[in-house]
Amino acid sequence: MTRIGDNRARLLALYTTMCRIRAFEETALAAHKAGEIPGPLHVSIGQEAVAAGICGNLRRDDRITSNHRGHGHALAKGAGVAGMMEELFGRAGGHCRGKGGSMHIADFSVGMLGANGVVAGGIPIAVGAAQGLKLMGSDAIVACFFGDGAINRGPFLEGLNWAALYRLPVLFVCEDNGVAAFTATASVTAGPGVAARAEALGVPTVSVDGNDAAAVDEAAARLVAEVRAGTGPRLLHATTYRITGHTSTDPAAWRDPAAVEAARAAEPILRLRARLLSEGVAGSTLDIIQGDALAEMAAARSSALAAPWPDPAVAWEDVQDIGAVAGEA
Repeated sequence: MTRIGDNRARLLALYTTMCRIRAFEETALAAHKAGEIPGPLHVSIGQEAVAAGICGNLRRDDRITSNHRGHGHALAKGAGVAGMMEELFGRAGGHCRGKGGSMHIADFSVGMLGANGVVAGGIPIAVGAAQGLKLMGSDAIVACFFGDGAINRGPFLEGLNWAALYRLPVLFVCEDNGVAAFTATASVTAGPGVAARAEALGVPTVSVDGNDAAAVDEAAARLVAEVRAGTGPRLLHATTYRITGHTSTDPAAWRDPAAVEAARAAEPILRLRARLLSEGVAGSTLDIIQGDALAEMAAARSSALAAPWPDPAVAWEDVQDIGAVAGEA
C-alpha cells in the first residue's frame, strides 16, 4: 500500500487492513476451537495498528521479518489469505506447503521472509537481509517486528549493533505489549527499556502509541524515509496491548479483568472507527468494510477445510540435510 494524499482515504486503507487482520485471526481461532487447525495459534488481537501502520509505508520489494505472532504482519505486507489459511490448516496449498503452520508463515513473493518461533530469531535474519540489500545497491529496506520480551535476548544486542555499525537499512519495530508470554516484561527487564538500549547503540528511536493507527502510520512514514535514504537503522517503539491470552489454548485467567476491559474499550479498530466517524465517514461504510473482511476469511476457512493434504512423498523435501534426517549420514 503506497501513501495516499487524501488523509481520509489513508485512514480508510488502514482501517481495512486492520479489519482483515482481526477477521483472519478471529476466524482462525474459531477453526482451532472446532478442531480444524492442528496445534495452538499465537494471535495479535489488539495489536493490529502496528502491522497496518508499518506495512502501509513499505513497498512490495521491501522485506519484513516477524515473530511467532505474525499473521497480521504477513497480511499487512500482502501475503495471500488463501495460502495463509491453508498453512494454518496444514494443507498442501499453504505458503509453506502446510509444513510451517502458524508460527512459520513466509511469502517471499511479497517480501515476507517469515515468522519465527524463536524469540528474537527474526532480528539477525532481518539484519542479514539488509546487509544483502545494501551490497546489491538496492534502496529496498527491511522492517523487523519483535516483542518487548525479545530485548532481553542476545540477538537483539547483536543485531542492532551490527546494523548500526554498518548503517544497514533496517527499521526495527518493537511491539511492546508489556508481556513476554505469561510474564510482565517489566518484572524481568532492568533499566528503562528498549528505547534506551537502542539509543546506547546509536540507533535513533521514536516511541508511539501503538494503538493509534494514524500515529503509527505517521511515525513509520518518517522513519522509513530516513532508512531508505541510507542514514542507517531506526527503531520504532510501539506500546500496545494483546487482548487475548498467549495462545489459542490460554484463557488468560492470569490477567486482571479490569485491565482487559479497559484495553478492549481503547483497542485500535474502535479508536480508528471513532476517528473516521468524526471525520464524516458513514457508519454503514465502515460496517461494509468489516463485513467484507469477515466474508473473505469465512470463504478462506471453507476453502482450506476442503483443500488437499500434502502428499506424504514430499515429507523430506525442503529439508536442509535430507541424508542426516533420513538416517543416511
